[in-house]
Amino acid sequence: MPSASNSALWVERTPGGFTFNMKAFRLFTGHQTERKFFPKDLQSELPQTGKASLYYRDVPAPVIEEMWARYFEAIEPLRVAGKLGAVLFQFAPWMTSEPKNRAHVEHCAKRMHPYLTAFEFRNKSWLDERHSQSTLDFEREHGIVHVIMDAPEGVSNRAHTVWDVTSPELAIVRLHGRNAETWSGSSSAAERFNYDYSDAELCELSGPVREVAARAGQAHVIFNNCYEDAAQRNALTMMNTLK
Repeated sequence: MPSASNSALWVERTPGGFTFNMKAFRLFTGHQTERKFFPKDLQSELPQTGKASLYYRDVPAPVIEEMWARYFEAIEPLRVAGKLGAVLFQFAPWMTSEPKNRAHVEHCAKRMHPYLTAFEFRNKSWLDERHSQSTLDFEREHGIVHVIMDAPEGVSNRAHTVWDVTSPELAIVRLHGRNAETWSGSSSAAERFNYDYSDAELCELSGPVREVAARAGQAHVIFNNCYEDAAQRNALTMMNTLK
């Protein structure tokens, strides 16, 4: 969970035009959440199931309400300062498009209103040929920013890349690298996203980036290939390419 005190410090320590896109807390996005990640004063209210981790469905309603309230409290300093971009929900890869998961996604969309919110689906069922249009229509209906993801080709556990815009305010492109060998089973995020985009690849990506940017008020291109300084170098190349 983020904290309001850290958000206030981020406001103080960044330039006036700086923007933070905040990730949603892991419990909200369908991930298993260890008890230690809950606020200490709420841990005693969690069910004693013997499980090391809990899912959203396992947590009592009063605790769920408090977690949402504390999340909004934590990002409030950024919102007040005009430095809050979108809240990013990166849903767990096992969150398929089946009805119970779709209901949870809709629940999150309603909870986040009126914050600018972005959804990144990691399970391929959301953006395959059968479901892509309904997913995009859902995002447009709820004012959700569709996250365009670049990732390795030929791997089984990743969502399709769909270049489209669902919010007039913002388009987000997240570049995870294209290292198929480390995509699954890596022990760390740095290892999984160990990839250095070539200049040619970044030039190729700049075309569709320009296209989606022309359809939204802003466009954020985010490099998640967080291995050593690859993201920073690739971002600088992309900036120079886009001029």
